[in-house]
This record gives sequence, structure tokens and C-alpha cells, in this order.
Amino acid sequence: MKLLSITGLVFYNYIYKCFVIIELKTKKITYQHIGQLDMYVRMFDDLQKQETKNPTIGILLCTKADNIIAKYAVINQNPQLFTTKYLPYLPAEAELNAEIERKMNPKTTIWR
Repeated sequence: MKLLSITGLVFYNYIYKCFVIIELKTKKITYQHIGQLDMYVRMFDDLQKQETKNPTIGILLCTKADNIIAKYAVINQNPQLFTTKYLPYLPAEAELNAEIERKMNPKTTIWR
């Protein structure tokens, strides 16, 4: 048995036949967060993944995104790493309704 010290959540996806590591950060994304997740994914693939399984997927959730960091960090070169922003709270009902309305009825811009 191998002991791995991973601070995120580890799941196994039976459809994709791979492990999924989810890191949840309560701050803005940093290079260190991405590097840490990349290390976890590589370590998990090396120590846990069987030859017949697909590569591990890493998902990084942060409260604030930074497109520059995401573009130039290792995440841009590794198709198994993903990052996105999340809300650290539940939005109010009015905010949810407004977002649904915005998605269902996009405004079209007329160029003149």
C-alpha cells in the first residue's frame, strides 16, 4: 500500500476510467496552486494509476481567477489540468433569476 499526502479530494470516474483530483482554494489563483495540483496529478499517475487506466485529471477551483496566470502556467500545456472560478457563497434568488434570464435571452448587438 502506498501512502499519498494530497490535501484535495480524489475521486474515480468510471466513465472516463481515470482518477480526478479536485483542489479547492479560498483565494485568488496563484502559480503555486497550479504547480501543487500538477505535482499531485503527476504523483498520482506515477504511484496509483494502473497501466490500463487513463491519465489523472486535476481540477483547481479558486474564488478569483487570473487569466494571465492560467494562460502562462503549466495548466496551459497540460490537457489534464483545469481551473475555474467559484462563488464562495450562494447567490440570492434574484441574482440566479437574472443570470438565467440573461442566458436564455441574450441581447444581440446591432452594428451600424
